Amino acid sequence: MRLQTLLFLLFVPFILLQACARGHDGTRLEGVTMGTTYSVVISDAAGTDRETLHKEIQQRLDAINGTMSTYDEDSELSAVNRSQESGWLKISDSLYTVISKAVEISHLTGGAFDITVGPLVNLWGFGPDGGDFKVPDAEVVHETLLKTGYRKLKIGLSPPSIRKADPDLYLDLSGIAKGYAVDEIGKYLESRNIGNYMVDIGGEVRTRGNNPDGHAWHIGIEKPLTRKRAVQRVVRLHDKAMATSGDYRNYFERDGLRYSHTLDPRTGYPIRHNLASVSVLHDSTMTADALATALMVMGPTDALAFATRNELPAFFIIKTDDGFIVQHTDEFTPYLNEED
Repeated sequence: MRLQTLLFLLFVPFILLQACARGHDGTRLEGVTMGTTYSVVISDAAGTDRETLHKEIQQRLDAINGTMSTYDEDSELSAVNRSQESGWLKISDSLYTVISKAVEISHLTGGAFDITVGPLVNLWGFGPDGGDFKVPDAEVVHETLLKTGYRKLKIGLSPPSIRKADPDLYLDLSGIAKGYAVDEIGKYLESRNIGNYMVDIGGEVRTRGNNPDGHAWHIGIEKPLTRKRAVQRVVRLHDKAMATSGDYRNYFERDGLRYSHTLDPRTGYPIRHNLASVSVLHDSTMTADALATALMVMGPTDALAFATRNELPAFFIIKTDDGFIVQHTDEFTPYLNEED
């Protein structure tokens, strides 16, 4: 029961979806993957075999989860994490794609995103080992931090491979794998000549074409409320992906202090700033997923400066003593629903 609960908490959606306008709902396919739910809405599914489509989508998601999950002891990633090999480890093309993008984002963000953060995630009780949430001693945090660091991970292209400078290096892809899976399902749909769709896995979303009513897909960014759900703003998307990261649902409390599941890989501690939620738009859901995580780690001031400097469409919800305020980059403005 503890593992099932943790899975849900780790991957609970951070955005509400308003995939279809009023009227025709299109074809909707739903299921479970990566400890959360997925939803695929297709506008132009005429002539397609719904059952076959659903089955093949589930098979692809199961394969991705079987490659990248830290919760599955038989996954490829778990084998990589167990390996004490000091040389190059050959990995699958899909795992290489995700790890190489993760390393790229790590360099871009100065380590605010780092898939080697796994030992710290486990230390704070948010990883697959489960156990009671606890506040570790500062010395233990420091010692664990020494076992992490994206610069200790090298990647090779031909053949796809990685090398761990520290054999105990432990990778956690939870901040990027869902985005990759969304992109892969989108590619599969396009291979079936489906050009109008929305794919959502745990709040990471990819859209193509129009919704079933022939308009932009309407995606609602959730208000960062702990005990209820409501929409903060609605975003209109054509051929775009959006990922959202937040700290308002997955946390634990000790002695009156809240400890977020979002850890700063640079310090080893949960984030303590007042940025409640950040949403990022990109052509790639995988990239948006990683960048949203990185911006969440940075905090409101540094995240806004980074997004502005890199001309990144980003939307921020910030906690104040009186509630919440929102900020966004100029690049995000064209996507905001004018009726809000």
